[in-house]
Amino acid sequence: MSAVPRAVATTGTDTAIVLLGTGVVGGALLRLLATPAASTLYLVGAANSKRQVANARGLVPGRVAAALAESAAGRDDAGLLAALDDSGAAHRVVVDATASADEAARHADWLGAGYHVVSANKAATGETLAAWDDLRRAGRRGGVLYGDAATVGAGLPVLSTLRRLRDCGDRLLALDGVFSGSLSWLFNQFDGSRPFSALLREARAFGYTEPDPRLDLGGADVARKLLILARTAGHPIDTTDVAIESLVPAALRDVPLEAFLARVEEFDADLERRRADAAQRGRLLRFLARLDEHGRARVGLTEVAPTHPAARLAGTDNLFALTTHRYRAQPLVIQGPGAGPEVTAQALLGDVLALTAAQARAGV
Repeated sequence: MSAVPRAVATTGTDTAIVLLGTGVVGGALLRLLATPAASTLYLVGAANSKRQVANARGLVPGRVAAALAESAAGRDDAGLLAALDDSGAAHRVVVDATASADEAARHADWLGAGYHVVSANKAATGETLAAWDDLRRAGRRGGVLYGDAATVGAGLPVLSTLRRLRDCGDRLLALDGVFSGSLSWLFNQFDGSRPFSALLREARAFGYTEPDPRLDLGGADVARKLLILARTAGHPIDTTDVAIESLVPAALRDVPLEAFLARVEEFDADLERRRADAAQRGRLLRFLARLDEHGRARVGLTEVAPTHPAARLAGTDNLFALTTHRYRAQPLVIQGPGAGPEVTAQALLGDVLALTAAQARAGV
């Protein structure tokens, strides 16, 4: 049985949620939903890419994987949303723990229909400016909120900090950041003692990169995060406004994965030359995202001084250095784990709790 022995209460504070994506991050969120921190939350639906389960009276988080394995129900938004509607909960939330562009394309529809959306999926907020604007309009139309803390930095408080600074009248003058855990690790290790290709193979073996490392090395994922941050800071820039430097040699960009992995030594000569040239100038290479006060944005390999915050990173840490009108002499630095299922799931849970608490305070 997947149902809990009692119906969702309607105390005005209870929240029913549907979880899309039950993989690494979604699985971590299911574990959190079984803790006291989630005592006012009721899981009424869950789905992977092919199957779903739904019960307006609630699902036991620990039994979701088995229930999905046994389910004959194919993916169907209507059944999941019906479980939210029939739950009787005061707040109804769709949680997107996928990386699916198809799921992201539905966020505005869910908001417009009156469902809160909490997402770790950057495909909705990190693509076109038109899609970003659609989300804001849909949220206002539906009278609901959008939680995005897990889209950048796996819940590090960078988006919330930018919003608070802007609300207080501060203005972002510059943003430097290391937004990729895999690229952070690679260039923290790249000191000339080992070729870049050896480090890349090791990073892949450790699970730091995507199975196809070109998704990291191409810079597109970092650019999505920069777009989200720039727009949050008040710069309405579009995808074409970000200059992206891909580290992947042109000859390797479109070959099959097996061929790419067999030829990663083709990275070595150019990157070693760039590293050595930077070292002669007393500088280090880091893969940075940068934004200035005029909204000019760039993602790519950059030389930094040893005193730059990015030069002092360790492991797979992310870093966000915010220079603002009030933090001009020294940037406000936010640093910490920028990836990992547990911290990403915690960011999702935090957003669900925060948005429902905000609406409860507002009497909605």
